[in-house]
Amino acid sequence: MTDESGHAAWLEQARSYLHNADPVLAALIDDRPDFDPRAWIAELPPMDLYGALLFQVAGQQLSVPATRRTLGRVEALFDGHLPSPAELLAVDPAKLREAGLSWRKINTLRDLAERLSDGRLDTEVLSSLPDDELMAELTVISGIGPWTVQGALIIALQREDVVLPGDLALRKAVQAAYRLDHLPTEQEVLDIAEKWRPYRSLATSYLFSAAFDRAAAE
Repeated sequence: MTDESGHAAWLEQARSYLHNADPVLAALIDDRPDFDPRAWIAELPPMDLYGALLFQVAGQQLSVPATRRTLGRVEALFDGHLPSPAELLAVDPAKLREAGLSWRKINTLRDLAERLSDGRLDTEVLSSLPDDELMAELTVISGIGPWTVQGALIIALQREDVVLPGDLALRKAVQAAYRLDHLPTEQEVLDIAEKWRPYRSLATSYLFSAAFDRAAAE
């Protein structure tokens, strides 16, 4: 998926698979013939793995607009870009607090930055790990849970088979798309998502797109 022709071929194959595997997704796919799952990522600042984790940590319990406002203030502290681990550690934590990050989130990001700076963690090694091993390495850090890592897997590493069962927006999107009479639990989302393997990231993107469309229409 490194070049446009390769991405297009992969996308056609993945769409066809999901279309055949799940009639609900088939309808979403048919309604969006020009849908590009990478479009929303292209609207974000350039992010490596640390940047994507920073984005996810900053966004915990916040709406996407609120997260972007906070990120904009954080970027302003670092000449318009998201900080590297070393840059984050070099700034006064009080300035991060002024930018809108809670002390808990600041402590999480500093803990992660310290591990990446002193060699306990290495981004190249982390990026080469399978999803479950990467999850295990990062969720030992206080303040980093599965949702945070799953988002980074999609944003920074473009992993193809990731679902975010703990994401409230996704659970609401599943409820609407599958016409459930209740908000699905995380396990119910995972159960529904089984049929999407090995393209759960793309299926998730379609559901988010449908949710954004409904929100815009309201």
